[in-house]
Amino acid sequence: MTAPAKQLVVITGMSGSGKSTAIRALEDAGFFCIDNLPVVLLPKLTELAGGGNIERMALVVDVREGVFLKEAPRMLDEVRRAGHHVEVLFLDSSDDSLIRRFSETRRRHPLAPNGTVADGIKAEREALRDLREIADQVIDSSVLNVHDLKRMVQARFSPEPAAGPSLSVMSFGYRYGVPPQADLVLDVRFLPNPYFVPEMKGLTGKVPKVAAYVLDRDEAQQFLEKVVDLCRFLFPRYQKEGKAYLTVALGCTGGKHRSVAIAAELTRRLTDENTRVQLWDRDIEKE
Repeated sequence: MTAPAKQLVVITGMSGSGKSTAIRALEDAGFFCIDNLPVVLLPKLTELAGGGNIERMALVVDVREGVFLKEAPRMLDEVRRAGHHVEVLFLDSSDDSLIRRFSETRRRHPLAPNGTVADGIKAEREALRDLREIADQVIDSSVLNVHDLKRMVQARFSPEPAAGPSLSVMSFGYRYGVPPQADLVLDVRFLPNPYFVPEMKGLTGKVPKVAAYVLDRDEAQQFLEKVVDLCRFLFPRYQKEGKAYLTVALGCTGGKHRSVAIAAELTRRLTDENTRVQLWDRDIEKE
């Protein structure tokens, strides 16, 4: 009797990019988690789990693997050929962010115990190049806090079934930068800004009267109709090419009014029995 297929999430990426946060997020979501399992033991792990009630597993594979790291792509392919569903999540961050994080924690880089952090980062990028190339998703954590990263990881690997792709709709403020993880970026700064209406300035797009100010105009409705048509056209084609998770980012100046209202309405229109949608207002609480 063939053992049931497992869902396996492999978290990899740069030291300091948030792998510990990601594995804890999946543990909280009900995954059986292992940090730093030698990748050559992966086929044996799935075999042993086959007889139990473990259906979802997550593990961290990174430069601590040492000489085993180069075997990772082959081992992952072997597990896939055994019938298991394997997804690779690569966590990255800018060099400046990684250097700052190492400085704040006063840690040495694992690949440069006697050199500079910058030297270690360069060596690590080279060592992880093959894993990054086969990753199903890359998340840049440069501007994410631990709560944002946890929310993204849990939304990405939610156990809720869906026939279509998993979708994240995000509002953001251009003032704080374009989200690096976005697949589609749409600018809603063409709409009148509630910020300049005195009684709405201190509110957000979640407040009904602010949302109405943004949405109750022809150009907003036409924009939403065109975006929904674009998404409905693109999503099945992305999925056909193996991309199971998409992020649509909507930006305004500060990320508090227009983008928040439009993102909420877009989420409502896109949500159905075939599409799982997660809404995230990235900058709504920022000053």
